[in-house]
Amino acid sequence: MIPFVNLILGSSAPSANRGSTKSIYEYVVTLLDGTSVPMSQFRGKKILLVNVASQCAFTPQYEALEALFQKYEDRLVIIGFPSNDFLGQEPGTNEEIKTFCKTKYHVTFPVSQKVSVIGDDRTEIYRWLTDPTFNGWNKKSPRWNFYKYLIDERGELVQVFASTTRPFDDEIVDAILNVKRP
Repeated sequence: MIPFVNLILGSSAPSANRGSTKSIYEYVVTLLDGTSVPMSQFRGKKILLVNVASQCAFTPQYEALEALFQKYEDRLVIIGFPSNDFLGQEPGTNEEIKTFCKTKYHVTFPVSQKVSVIGDDRTEIYRWLTDPTFNGWNKKSPRWNFYKYLIDERGELVQVFASTTRPFDDEIVDAILNVKRP
């Protein structure tokens, strides 16, 4: 059974249309320190992609995201994508964002350079996440900061979670662990 909020968001991939026409593994993420990381290095793990911001009511989710990453790092990678798209809630430079993440929340999961996640200038990974011709089914763009997209071990987009879905919510943990609840 898909929870009500997910029906509204269209967040579970229809089983008949899971095949992607383009692979998430074709992309490279540039991290805050300038390092380029190919998404293919995460093959075999689940990937939780989250657009983040330092001046949002949801910013404390950084702490829970870090705890989730630490708890499941053998099977999960989290990648934060700082974005100033929602009411200018990420005004900092890449260096300021890096300092904020390290000092305030002790973030060790990868964080990309600041990007756009909506609109015509959105980064290529967010084009993939929001275009069914690439990801196979989803067309929902982030509606706010801390919107979450879950990629499975095969590189397929499998679920989308609203900003209000906390990192340790049963839905997210169950998806990481592949637990099906009635």
